[in-house]
Amino acid sequence: MSWDPQQYLKFADLRLRPALDLLARIPAQSPGCVFDLGCGAGNVTRQLAARWPHASITGLDSSPDMLAEAKRQLPSARWLQADLSTWRPSQPADVIYSNALFHWIKGHRQVFTGLFESLSAGGALAIQMPRNQQEPSHTITNQVAQSGPWRERLAPLSDLFEIWPPDFYHELFRSLGAAHIDIWESIYQQALVGDDPVLEWIKGTALRPYLAALAEAPELQAGFLKEVGLRLREAYPKGRDGVTLLPFRRLFMVAVRA
Repeated sequence: MSWDPQQYLKFADLRLRPALDLLARIPAQSPGCVFDLGCGAGNVTRQLAARWPHASITGLDSSPDMLAEAKRQLPSARWLQADLSTWRPSQPADVIYSNALFHWIKGHRQVFTGLFESLSAGGALAIQMPRNQQEPSHTITNQVAQSGPWRERLAPLSDLFEIWPPDFYHELFRSLGAAHIDIWESIYQQALVGDDPVLEWIKGTALRPYLAALAEAPELQAGFLKEVGLRLREAYPKGRDGVTLLPFRRLFMVAVRA
């Protein structure tokens, strides 16, 4: 699955707010070694570098297109392409940060355990993930995927995401002996403008696997997008002022190693 930096950055300001909310709750004062997992186009990595200007900052992503854009924006950081379902730092990390990545990766118990155990003493693991699998933006996509002429091509995408309720992660970090655990959820009322704004929002993220699966069948891809867009307009009507509100739930966690 390829990622389009320009499509993702269409809503850069709105996507940045949860990243900053997570960053604000990390207790590290002067970490030496900071990693940004799923750094994308580097717009959040710049915030990490601004908060900790003396740290060694490394951004990691699976997308070479995203990393190229990130390097252009912040050449002073180190940028690595990696499989983040298995990646571990070569030395103990003071901060491992991840914004909107791990809902794409399966096996959270094993993956989060490995990352937490890669921290230095007093190091922090900070993760934010969307938790919208039961919202119309996602259920409509799944319903359309299962009901049209594109059904066979999209069948493997019926179980894309893994994300558990907050108590799963609290119990996991408690069992690992975390010195500090901070877990919370926020629902952001994203104020979107323009034609089909919810469709444009998810085209940069949740729809990417569907579009990739239909890339070699452009007529099916166009029909799929048209049907999803139609249903999204019904589920998220535009207000009198031309603004469409998209409620967007996100799950946050910060765990500090003893």
